[in-house]
Amino acid sequence: MDTLIDILHRGGYSCVIRKGDDTRTYHQRGVADLWQLCHDEEHFLQGAHIADKVIGKGAAALMIYGGACEVYADVISHPALALLQEHGIEVSYREVTDRIVNRRGDGLCPVETLCVDLNTIDEMVETISNFINNLK
Repeated sequence: MDTLIDILHRGGYSCVIRKGDDTRTYHQRGVADLWQLCHDEEHFLQGAHIADKVIGKGAAALMIYGGACEVYADVISHPALALLQEHGIEVSYREVTDRIVNRRGDGLCPVETLCVDLNTIDEMVETISNFINNLK
């Protein structure tokens, strides 16, 4: 995991994912890269190790849905941490916070807001999918 964290920080990426010998870097904002992986390459996250800058409840749900086995976050929300741990995913982080704020810093992250009252991974993934599809 240390190598992934180093790549994350040195490259200025939003997310780095390793599965076996395949290490990939990502740069899109929010959960876009994770969502796209879950829908276009559904098996890539199965057993993957992920280093991410920010993990909220929605990102955690996508990681669980995809089958990740280990996750690191620079910043993770309490709901995301609890969700990952509840599903047996090994988690490490630099900072834990109550909620993930939006980029302007004046409210909650939109995906965190969408998922705050949802309880199942399927509900969260469906809600995130609807949100992303409406942005297109």
